[in-house]
Amino acid sequence: MKLTSIFKNNEAIPSRYTCDGENINPRLVIEDVPLNTASLALIMHDPDAPMSGGFTHWVAWNLSPKLKHIEENSFPKEGIQGENGAKLKKYIGPCPPSGTHRYFFTIYALNTLLRKEPTFNKDELEKAIQGHILDKAELVGLYSRKSM
Repeated sequence: MKLTSIFKNNEAIPSRYTCDGENINPRLVIEDVPLNTASLALIMHDPDAPMSGGFTHWVAWNLSPKLKHIEENSFPKEGIQGENGAKLKKYIGPCPPSGTHRYFFTIYALNTLLRKEPTFNKDELEKAIQGHILDKAELVGLYSRKSM
């Protein structure tokens, strides 16, 4: 599998997709999904956030295995968004308090559909997908806030 966006792996995320910009999700392109995939799941996580375990920016599952991209500032209608680190069911852009943080976008190809539990957070989703992962792809974006 392959996951790409407007920014390259280990390069800066444009401020448009952060709290300093429009705070909208970037376009994600998904390629080479295994043929026997039943659904896709997505997690965007910042392990560098100061709270224990980092901060989760986006959680989604039951995305169609035929999905080729998630458009900018949108979410596929057949998917389910779970709770991010702020307990909101949506994308929250990077907003590090200091320094440069890493933002891991991870897409999982699963051999099943998951139950429609709208309160799943990152940890619960990771537990639910164990034993069902066929493949995964990761894209890491970097972001540091401009001095104010």
